Amino acid sequence: MDKKTTILGKTYQFRSLKEIMAKANEERSGDELAGISAENMKERMAAKMVLADLTLADFRNHPLLPAEEDEVSRVIEESIDESIYRRIKNWSVAELREYILSDGPDLLGISKGLTSEMIAAAAKIMSNLDLIQAASKIKVETHCQTTIGQPGVLASRAQPNHPADHLQGMRASLYEALSYGIGDAVIGINPVIDTTDNIYTLLKETKQIINDFSIPTQNCVLSHVTSQMRAIVKGAPADLIFQSLAGTQKGNESFGISVSLLNEANALINELGTATGENRWYFETGQGSELSSESHFGIDQVTLEARCYGLARIYKPFLVNTVVGFIGPEYLYDSKQVIRAGLEDHFMGKMHGLPMGVDVCYTNHMKVDQNDMDNLSALLGAAGVNFVIGVPMGDDCMLNYQSLSYHDIATLRSVLRLKPAPEFECWLEKVGIMESGKLTTLAGNPALFMGGKS
Repeated sequence: MDKKTTILGKTYQFRSLKEIMAKANEERSGDELAGISAENMKERMAAKMVLADLTLADFRNHPLLPAEEDEVSRVIEESIDESIYRRIKNWSVAELREYILSDGPDLLGISKGLTSEMIAAAAKIMSNLDLIQAASKIKVETHCQTTIGQPGVLASRAQPNHPADHLQGMRASLYEALSYGIGDAVIGINPVIDTTDNIYTLLKETKQIINDFSIPTQNCVLSHVTSQMRAIVKGAPADLIFQSLAGTQKGNESFGISVSLLNEANALINELGTATGENRWYFETGQGSELSSESHFGIDQVTLEARCYGLARIYKPFLVNTVVGFIGPEYLYDSKQVIRAGLEDHFMGKMHGLPMGVDVCYTNHMKVDQNDMDNLSALLGAAGVNFVIGVPMGDDCMLNYQSLSYHDIATLRSVLRLKPAPEFECWLEKVGIMESGKLTTLAGNPALFMGGKS
């Protein structure tokens, strides 16, 4: 494995594949905080040049985190289709990029022979437009209670959080979401109180609303997986089960989870969940979580994010999204970094065969504003993102961060000529919120749902 190159008479020598991967990243405040980033643009370009010439076999021959030491690495290794890998193992990263961007190839077929590190490597030598083009070619359909991911569809999660988990307040927010045609991906609540009884109540309440109005969607409460498991055993109606993921075993341990626990939860939701479809998981990720828990092992945050997707794909989830700007400026400093990370994450998730969404979001201490989020949401819409997340007026009053508003998502669909999921669109037309693919004058009026059952 050649680890050096010369640019304008200066030779750049890298010590390891781990260093090459980190220094080939676009500028990232998290990598700078970890002390692993390129010193300047010339060193970054040198690392990209070296990376582009490495073969895919180099990544398996020189693992960044050996499978003997990390169960996420073991999951990724064991999931590889060896027959596909043998066919492409001598490709360079540059050749993989060219294949991904060429016309006609089955990217989901070849992805089964790629490790997460290989996919991350390709992303590092792609431009933003490359990431958009590549992701737009990958269609991933999943089925829980309903189906999302069809061509021309932009699904959405309604996130009707309340700072006290007040059911009436949650309903008010949800009714506004539904009135704008938001919620076809999932009605998903982040609870304040992570107890079995509270999770049970929220699951029951969201399912009751779905049943009362015959809404073709699915419910989920985004608490710790063990709280959901206890609530489901108690009889809570859950279509999906949720968990945040990290890209290392130690990172997942900081979340209080392991592969064995995820396997247990997987068996439970398939036995006792209320969905009719086979895709019953909802995972969230986000660059920087491993650095926060001191579990990154000197690996850059883009590669670690890709490893989250390598873990997620074995569970065939219904939804996966990166909460791209939630952690803050320690990991993504400004709008340029957030936009790049959102496009990277979306591409890498799709390249893993995942139904990838993005929470287009930021926290108030970042050098980002809502116009930047508008830009990223439009880019992701062009890239074929499976779903985005909406909160009232773009301001989550419980989690204290900024995301897209419900009407932002409706506008995005209109501008890009995208539609809600087909079953949900039929329901919207039935209740009078849409007609011939467009919102009617009734849209945006939550009072439509305040009179009881539809």
